[in-house]
Amino acid sequence: MYIDSHCHLDFPDLRERVDDLLRRMMENDVDRALCVAVNLADYPNVLALAERHDRLDASVGVHPDYQDVEEPTVDGLCEQARHPKVVAIGETGLDYYRLDGDLEWQRERFRVHIRAARRAGLPLIIHTRAAAADTLAIMREEGADQAGGVMHCFTEDWPTARAALDLGFHISFSGIVTFKSAADLREVAAQVPADRLLIETDSPYLAPVPFRGKTNEPAYVKHVAACLAQVRQTTPESIGQSTSDNFFHLFKKIKH
Repeated sequence: MYIDSHCHLDFPDLRERVDDLLRRMMENDVDRALCVAVNLADYPNVLALAERHDRLDASVGVHPDYQDVEEPTVDGLCEQARHPKVVAIGETGLDYYRLDGDLEWQRERFRVHIRAARRAGLPLIIHTRAAAADTLAIMREEGADQAGGVMHCFTEDWPTARAALDLGFHISFSGIVTFKSAADLREVAAQVPADRLLIETDSPYLAPVPFRGKTNEPAYVKHVAACLAQVRQTTPESIGQSTSDNFFHLFKKIKH
């Protein structure tokens, strides 16, 4: 009924409990989860999880927060993207919140991912924080609309969401949307077209209410769906169905 479109099950808080996490997913009607890579050194662990478990898929990419790591290349990303379980390019994007100084390396890394996604014919998983204008500008300059993808863990305003939607992107909401302080974000969530909506956990981070402050896991994505159902005046089951349909429409490489 539900799909977690973004999680990090290879991270230390979760990787020793994957079998238990999968069992809890099934108990909570979560059918599938996309394990997202954040650097090339740990990517083999992400891929191994997807190869080992039918309910898991993988992406390949380097997160903008990771400095002094192996830089991705278009050829390298496209080579990894040939694997049948790799269904997306990313996590990529810009983050001006955690880092400062000359961040041109972030912008160039982002461009590499977009070029790879276009060549590989796979969608992008985009992270943006305190960098919406530059993120959108690079997406337009590099033709990200030709690849499509998702603005993951979305926390920006409606004009930013509208601009991403105009580029053909989906908008994904995490446990943040359930936080008491996120009233403005819930207003954005109410406006996203039903056929462009996704849900995620970003596990092990950002556990939704009523688990806020605890280690997050894919089983909790149904609480994101419940919040969106309330905001959008529908049922959790309807949110689950539409976001699952959207997931498979976006990540077309997944056979289901």
